[in-house]
Amino acid sequence: MDISKHQHYLDVKDHSISKEEFRLLRDETIDLVFTYPQPSEDKLGSYYESEDYISHTDGKRSLFEKAYQFVKNIALKRKLKLINELQSSKGLLLDIGTGTGDFLSQAKQNGWQIIGVEPNEKARNIALQKGVTYIGHTSELEDHSVDVVTMWHVLEHVPDVNAQIKELKRLLKPAGTIVIAVPNFNSYDANYYGKFWAAYDVPRHLWHFSRLSIEKLFEREKLQLLETRPMFFDSFYVSLLSEKYKTGKMNYLTAFLVGLQSNWKARTSRDYSSHIYIIKN
Repeated sequence: MDISKHQHYLDVKDHSISKEEFRLLRDETIDLVFTYPQPSEDKLGSYYESEDYISHTDGKRSLFEKAYQFVKNIALKRKLKLINELQSSKGLLLDIGTGTGDFLSQAKQNGWQIIGVEPNEKARNIALQKGVTYIGHTSELEDHSVDVVTMWHVLEHVPDVNAQIKELKRLLKPAGTIVIAVPNFNSYDANYYGKFWAAYDVPRHLWHFSRLSIEKLFEREKLQLLETRPMFFDSFYVSLLSEKYKTGKMNYLTAFLVGLQSNWKARTSRDYSSHIYIIKN
């Protein structure tokens, strides 16, 4: 990649695990920011090796983790309701980046056929105990075999975003739906916290999306962005972590006020902390 063609956007530290610094570069043509340098695939896994990486555990050790799990359960119900709204009949649901499997477990109880993909062994073992069915890689699935593909805060983690979108196109049935949830670097909380914004989460987050970049990236594969929905809770969760990175403390009141202001300003700007994108052929 010729980085000279891309604008220097920000320098960001890995606050949670390695403490290394990474550069964020911006592709202005589609309003996409990416992490540089991108760790090699054999090294990337080491940046997830922490008991504090919350999406790979069901931990409730602290007030923060308890709050996270409480909000996660509310979000799970909303995700399932959304999937049921988007598809008239329940078929095959593929969740890429399944984590500890709660979403697929609930979907299975709701009548969906489920398949998950999760590279982290610890998270996968937790999910297996919940009855989640796994495959090693999506290449094992036939063309146009999936009714709904979901990636809940996962697309930002994949090394080759263009190859991943091509694969989603291959998997999707003609009347199927892709549901993508990712952070939005154009949100108020991202601008407020700057280099301390927790949703940059370098180098685990390799890509940092805007509404325009999602539209343009999927458009290349003739996939249409039909709808964008806000994720209201994310501004509070991200602001809380950002406060910790910025000040060393969980400043609950400040984080709540920043999260609230982010959602309020997004009513006009349409730039929420995170978005759900609904995409079809």
